[in-house]
Amino acid sequence: MADNMSPEQRSRTMSRIRKADTKPELIVRRLCFARGLRYRKYAAHLPGNPDLVFAGPRVVVFVDGDFWHGWQFHRWDHKLSSSYWKNKIRGNIERDRRSRAALRKLGWTVLRLWEHEIEKDPGACVDRVEAVVREARRLHPSKLCDP
Repeated sequence: MADNMSPEQRSRTMSRIRKADTKPELIVRRLCFARGLRYRKYAAHLPGNPDLVFAGPRVVVFVDGDFWHGWQFHRWDHKLSSSYWKNKIRGNIERDRRSRAALRKLGWTVLRLWEHEIEKDPGACVDRVEAVVREARRLHPSKLCDP
């Protein structure tokens, strides 16, 4: 791995990065819950392990970090000096694409919220989630849905 850190330093750094319960996720979950939207967290049985799952209306939400999931990666990939990180983020982008396609094929509606969007206007992000969940419930009223 071409990197400016030793393997021990990189391992220590990476071990401190949260995979779950990040600040943006907590904000979205708190606001969804306050609006009466009930969800499950981290459904490992679904492709991509979505952050929020609204099972009845079949809606999943991913809360993605701008760096790790490559928001507008083509604009800043040249700033990465290490091919390791370029390949890592490209791999994450491709994995996200495959997960989204697999979920859609299974009949799920997929929403992606970016870290910068949540920081800028968390209410607008949750408005999107609420609108999609309520619309999915309206379209499929025979399904047993969360309240």
